[in-house]
Amino acid sequence: MTTAAASALERLVDRNPSITGAEIASELVPPPQFAHASFESYRPDHDFPSQQAALDRLNTFAGAWRAAQKPGGFFSRKRPARIELPGVYLDGGFGVGKTHLLAALWHVAHGPKYFGTFIEYTALVGALGYAQAVELLRGARLICIDEFELDDPGDTMLMTRFLGELMAGGTRVAATSNTPPNALGEGRFAAADFLREIHALSSNFETLRIDGLDYRRRDTEGHAEALADDAAVEHAAATLASRGHRVSLDGFDALLAHLSTVHPSKYIKLIEGLEFIALTGVRELTDQNAALRLVAFIDRVYDAEVPILASGVELDEVFGGDMLSGGYRKKYLRSMSRMIALTTGELPPHD
Repeated sequence: MTTAAASALERLVDRNPSITGAEIASELVPPPQFAHASFESYRPDHDFPSQQAALDRLNTFAGAWRAAQKPGGFFSRKRPARIELPGVYLDGGFGVGKTHLLAALWHVAHGPKYFGTFIEYTALVGALGYAQAVELLRGARLICIDEFELDDPGDTMLMTRFLGELMAGGTRVAATSNTPPNALGEGRFAAADFLREIHALSSNFETLRIDGLDYRRRDTEGHAEALADDAAVEHAAATLASRGHRVSLDGFDALLAHLSTVHPSKYIKLIEGLEFIALTGVRELTDQNAALRLVAFIDRVYDAEVPILASGVELDEVFGGDMLSGGYRKKYLRSMSRMIALTTGELPPHD
């Protein structure tokens, strides 16, 4: 690698981003894959009528909500609309369009409104503190939570309290969830688990069950791609940089060490502006804390659609030991799927 090429490369480990509460809140929007999701673009599978039923019900949920924001008029004395619960929970397996419908609801809602994963909301609370996070989101008309975590009792209790305060002020909430640890089949229905874990709020949620098959029919035999060796990654990164692309180049262990010093709420700023991420020396992980930080990092990289070049162990094989049979199994499986997409140039929408 020439000196000029090396100087054009960036390093994630040199970045120490700061982020304000307002900036965190501004990132709470649907990822690029769902930037234009709508009820009209959702394609229900007619072999599973519950998909159309969920679509119709969410349209009603959104319509009644919008109507409630309008001042009374000539028609205000007509029969009142159906009384709506402040929360709706989309219950279904992989690939039935839960995230698409959640994003579509967000797009039709009036602001202020927020859309994020469970992890992003807990990161917000962690970065700002509970009271400041509540104050920041107070007054929101809609909060969408994708992949509500059911495998961390502490975080679940925190989010239940957090949402309770916001819903008491008139905020409406829409959510999907992951399945609990070691569930038989990661795509099974989880409504009972969700309602049990948020027991203090369960009476405020209407459950919409969405049956169906994974529309992506994902290839479970695929693997992440790795370049031949570190030199190949360095050469590819330098070539991209010489063509004007913004590329970072880091050692895998150095990146993991750096991630431990950066709050997950700042990961989105860590990769800001990058077009490619290059990693050398990828290896199998045995430290679960490091593995979970990598999962959170990959989520942000995937949402930002930044391809990864890597050498060493294929990225989808980094979760070693008994990680894939433990309580965070689904997180790791989701991250593996995303790492395959990021290294193979295929960035499909996720559910």
